[in-house]
Amino acid sequence: MRFALIALVVLTSAAWAEPRGTFRHAHNVGFGAQSSLDPASKGRVLQIIEKIQSRLVRPGRGGTPEPDLSTRWFPNEDGTVWTFQIREGVRFHDGRPLRAEDVVYSIARVIDPDYGSPARAAVKMIESVEATGPLTVRMTLSSTFADFPLQLMDPRLRIIPEGSGDTVDQTGIGTGPFKVKKFDPDGITVLAANEDYWEGAPRLARIEVIGVPDAQARLQAFLSGQLDMERGIAPVLRRALDKSLRYQLLEIPTGNWMGLSFRNDVAPFDDVRVRRALRLVVDREEMLQLALDGGGVISCDTPVAPNDQYRAEMDCARDLERARALLAEAGHPDGLDVKIYVSSLDQSWPVIGVAFQEQAAPAGIRVELVNAAADGYWSNVWMKKDAFATSWGERPADQVLNEAFHSEAKWNESHFNNPKFDRMLAEARAELDFDRRRELYHKAQYYLTETSGTLIPFHVTQLVVLSKRVTHFDPVPNDALRWHLVAVMD
Repeated sequence: MRFALIALVVLTSAAWAEPRGTFRHAHNVGFGAQSSLDPASKGRVLQIIEKIQSRLVRPGRGGTPEPDLSTRWFPNEDGTVWTFQIREGVRFHDGRPLRAEDVVYSIARVIDPDYGSPARAAVKMIESVEATGPLTVRMTLSSTFADFPLQLMDPRLRIIPEGSGDTVDQTGIGTGPFKVKKFDPDGITVLAANEDYWEGAPRLARIEVIGVPDAQARLQAFLSGQLDMERGIAPVLRRALDKSLRYQLLEIPTGNWMGLSFRNDVAPFDDVRVRRALRLVVDREEMLQLALDGGGVISCDTPVAPNDQYRAEMDCARDLERARALLAEAGHPDGLDVKIYVSSLDQSWPVIGVAFQEQAAPAGIRVELVNAAADGYWSNVWMKKDAFATSWGERPADQVLNEAFHSEAKWNESHFNNPKFDRMLAEARAELDFDRRRELYHKAQYYLTETSGTLIPFHVTQLVVLSKRVTHFDPVPNDALRWHLVAVMD
């Protein structure tokens, strides 16, 4: 038995000596013609970028910062200057060695307001970034920020070669475990193993990321064996898939959220009483059951993840009487008409729309649902219509509060403009005492529940279904799956 075991170990190790096999999954082509491999662009395709480019800092299992291209970091005494040591021996896909100048270039490009990166909101507190040695980078902040490394976990803050900004949208050159052989966002993007990856050669030889805009079509492609993975499957299918011997079903609690956004700069949503009423009519437990078959955690309109250290626990029971009273105070005693855009881009959005339509009716809110095309939804509907379905990926508390609700945030989708709230966030960011900082972030979330224009009914427990041939798939939140470990059986 002992010799058999040793032989098995040797055989298994030899089997992974070279990358082999192809893994296939889809992306939703949500940015249409703007789809890009530039991690800092609006049209970034994260389902590809997560495999080809690396961050300075990535999320660990507890959501805390973990070394990636930076091996260590430390602040000065007041948390206004941070120094990062860059990993030695890392090479880009084109053979160039990773240097401090590449990090400086990548970060400086994001914080440049003229470039207009959506990731700038996460790190706009950086006033300057400079190389202080071949593998040392110093970042100077505009004010104290005790949690600054958390911001660098943002999935869009990938490191690219110095001077590659004009070409990276097509080449995707980075330091990740896979490199781009062919980029075709509407068709099949082909990735090949980067055998020089600093954590070790990938077990997969090839990944194909296929553009499929419609959620139902993606599921059908998976069920027919054309894909090895489908993320975010409809919860109603959970029980059937879980019982099948053909599939593996993973339930992954996340800080991802979806909901409805009402633009605060247009009537009738420019009245805080109307915004409050729209959210008071919702039975969140019922909506969660209908949309996700209970696969989530109730949220009282805070975007902060349930497992985040700064999450505020609140109660948000449905109150139709209060909603009707607020509408009357706002000049709508007979209710009001609301048009909301949803899309099959996410299978749960139409369900959320119908649930809201039915739950709002008793308060006199008459909802018209408009089904928008999935292709190009983020370009043609999101932030452009007065009310629309939305979804966000997991981010640390400070980042998501600033990026989604700060008055000056580029991607403040609801156009929430509140100087008092902005001051709350600034005060929390500058507080060095953890308990006091947490209290300040709680106050900011309480304030959102009273004033914001975004309905966030729940955070999502993501359902991921895999074919039986997939092994070593061990997800980490916030797009931090270790893709070089994933394998497929022949």
